[in-house]
Amino acid sequence: MGDRRRRSGGCSAPQGGGRFGGGQRCAHRGSAARTGGLVTGLLLRDAAVDGARVDVRVAGTAVAEMGPALARAPGEAVLDARGGALLPGLCDHHLHLHALAAHHRSVPCGPPEVANRAELAEVLARARPDEHGWIRAVGYHESVAGPLDGAALDRLHSARPVRVQHRSGALWVVNRAAARTLGLAAGDCPGIERDDAGRPTGRLWRADGWLRERLAPSGPPDLAEIGTRLARLGITSVTDATPDLDATAIRAITDAMGACSLPQRVRLLGVPLGHRVPAGPRTGPHKIVLADSGLPPFVELTERIRAAHGAGRSVAVHCVTRTALVLLLAAFAETGTRSGDRVEHAALVPAELVPRIAELGLRVVTQPGFLAHRGDDYLREVPGDEHPDLYRMRSLIGAGVQVAASSDAPYGPHDPWRVIAAAVRRRTPAGRIAGPAERVDAGRALAGYLSAPDDPGGPVRRIRTGTPADLVLLRGPLAEALATPSADLVRATVIGGRLVSGS
Repeated sequence: MGDRRRRSGGCSAPQGGGRFGGGQRCAHRGSAARTGGLVTGLLLRDAAVDGARVDVRVAGTAVAEMGPALARAPGEAVLDARGGALLPGLCDHHLHLHALAAHHRSVPCGPPEVANRAELAEVLARARPDEHGWIRAVGYHESVAGPLDGAALDRLHSARPVRVQHRSGALWVVNRAAARTLGLAAGDCPGIERDDAGRPTGRLWRADGWLRERLAPSGPPDLAEIGTRLARLGITSVTDATPDLDATAIRAITDAMGACSLPQRVRLLGVPLGHRVPAGPRTGPHKIVLADSGLPPFVELTERIRAAHGAGRSVAVHCVTRTALVLLLAAFAETGTRSGDRVEHAALVPAELVPRIAELGLRVVTQPGFLAHRGDDYLREVPGDEHPDLYRMRSLIGAGVQVAASSDAPYGPHDPWRVIAAAVRRRTPAGRIAGPAERVDAGRALAGYLSAPDDPGGPVRRIRTGTPADLVLLRGPLAEALATPSADLVRATVIGGRLVSGS
């Protein structure tokens, strides 16, 4: 990775409640007989709820009645569940909405789509530039063409400005044409990596805000397609974990929710301290990034935690290395913890630190889907004696820690059913098992998605009269979904009483 090069924790430009937040405009528009339709209510017949076959009436934004053989009300749409399981809508407790939308418009440049240098050069040559002439590529990993910097990227493609994102999301690499356009040589962002002579290498660490300021303005990507994709998977609520959100990004999410193009309820971790969000999304814990490319001083970290707690917010701390976890636990020992404090990712957790996480009352939001997506790289790059520490679940749960699986999309697979399968199997793409002792059963993996948006890993929500009508209907019994987790089993999704996917 270039040991002699200066690396930084990165930089960003200044950037801009209750259990169920957001989506109010959609939620008050009434139930739908079909996607986008408006009717006076919805009656789900013969649904399996907690093992019992019942009818479920939705009126307004809530479950109004449950029982056998309910009479259809005038103007009420009817959906025959045919014995399929009806669950509370799934919550993805950690993803990145705008990055996910941008990812779907970008060129994939890592495995499994791209396997080597020749294939990377070919996809960059074929790529269609955006309206400003740039090529945006995502998902790069060193297995494709080794450590990538500006010079190496120039040898692959020099004709147009190119920016390539490492699959970790922490690093962008730009070629010479892009560096000139950005004014990289004169840039003052500490995330700009430089060689011993002070020249930019073309690598930018956690410099997304700085990069956005220098790209031609285009506004945040449209979220409608993402809202549709998530609904088809049964996801009714998400927590956006993007740090340091600016006012433009917050407004874009709010507007998408208000227009129902993003029907999901949304919590935001990246809201700056003291910033009030518009009606729609809810403010979650305060996001702090412990970047593996440059950890903050201990005093700085404790000051940030105290500032968040003092503002009435818990913290959600990005933590992917053993060293970062040791630093974080020491900081919490100094500052004390607040209910709702979270460790994000917990990619490597030494066994001796599991009891300490439990003692501090921290919860963990982790991503076992990475094992199915890139587990072979982990087993190759992480020392063998640390393999059991990768994306722990079972041992944390056994110690009494609240744990929720999530996606970290677009950096991990956004399909919750694939994440659940990965938590059960812990199988890498090559078929190896990563940490077999950390396997959990599918019901336990699903439980994290069924916990409340403000309580990841907490009690599973239940469908009861008066609860919000955020529901997912499966094509068959729950046992079938747990035996073979698959998005194909999702038949319909209801958010705020409105049928947003399926029929």
